[in-house]
Amino acid sequence: MSKVLIIGAGGVGGVCVHKCAQVPEVFSEIVLASRTIEKCDAIAASVKERTGRDIVTDTVDADNVPELVELINKHKPVLVINLALPYQDLTIMDACLETGVHYLDTANYEPLDEAKFEYKWQWEYQDRFKEKGLMALLGSGFDPGVTNVFCAHAMKHQFDEIHQLDIIDCNAGDHGHPFATNFNPEINIREVTANGRYWEHGEWIETDPLSFSMNYDFPEGIGPKKCFLMYHEELESLVKHLKGLKRARFWMTFSDQYLNHLKVLENVGMTRIDTVKYNGQDIVPLKFLKEVLPEPAGLGERTKGRTCIGCRIKGMKDGEPKDYYIYNICDHEEAFKEVASQAVSYTTGVPAMIGAMLMLTGKWTGEGVFNMEELDPDPFMEKLNIHGLPWTEVTFKN
Repeated sequence: MSKVLIIGAGGVGGVCVHKCAQVPEVFSEIVLASRTIEKCDAIAASVKERTGRDIVTDTVDADNVPELVELINKHKPVLVINLALPYQDLTIMDACLETGVHYLDTANYEPLDEAKFEYKWQWEYQDRFKEKGLMALLGSGFDPGVTNVFCAHAMKHQFDEIHQLDIIDCNAGDHGHPFATNFNPEINIREVTANGRYWEHGEWIETDPLSFSMNYDFPEGIGPKKCFLMYHEELESLVKHLKGLKRARFWMTFSDQYLNHLKVLENVGMTRIDTVKYNGQDIVPLKFLKEVLPEPAGLGERTKGRTCIGCRIKGMKDGEPKDYYIYNICDHEEAFKEVASQAVSYTTGVPAMIGAMLMLTGKWTGEGVFNMEELDPDPFMEKLNIHGLPWTEVTFKN
């Protein structure tokens, strides 16, 4: 029986609270905090209606270490689940170190003034967490997160050597808006407009944003979709931990409508992350754009279709070449029925709960900072099938 503190009341936070509430034998007490108490209270009301459980709510400025320390000392959780913005990872990690509490997040740190996705800042916390006897689990979402565990599972059970990895993320859902993002617009647009990058023959190769694409035929009736090469943070840890890897890439699907809107917004300067003057005030165009776009947490009721996220892996097994695909399909409407959220938030919030569950039950333990693929994949893979994200494996004939 353990108390957790969840920071962040967006779409992913909402899913994670609902899923934690479904497992009272592990999550005996749940506290939800964010800058906006009304969002926390709305999630708590939804959880109460669905599960009958009471969620404690509170407020915090996650940029402020003393406030975070005060919050943690007030509620005394065993684990902090960080579902706030990636800019706030380090302040929350600092607060966990100061209060002696374990840490988990779903996305790596990036500086506020530069769209730069790197683990180096968080990896530098290794010695501090180890010295305190604490565990920090990084990237316990879907990608990163489940995709890392898929790779660890493949390495443990399917391959002797992994040579090529393609992580392929398809959202085949439709929310009916001309332009909206399925997770935080600010993070989404920073990610999509950044240069692409992939790993090949021991070095990183950089590409212009969305300049490389491929068509991929997705399973279970989703069919062929155009996918664009991007840089995604799990590549950085996977190329470090998967020995023998010769090439690793990440792909994501986007509709023509999304890309056309994004191009126009980019051309007129609305995706800029630097400060501009407006009526004597400093504003960041992308932050303003975020305020006028639909709130991702509110898209669930009108989103239909499915997501398909998986890993296409090639390598060697028993001296023979092997071509293998492992994936999950998640239905937007089914996710909304269960936890009042669309599938993009669901596929991140559920793995956050599972990672926390494995830490609290002692299935995943350690001192220091860990990426998902460094831990035993078997208990995580088992929980995916139980808690709403079942996976499928396919081996293609050579």
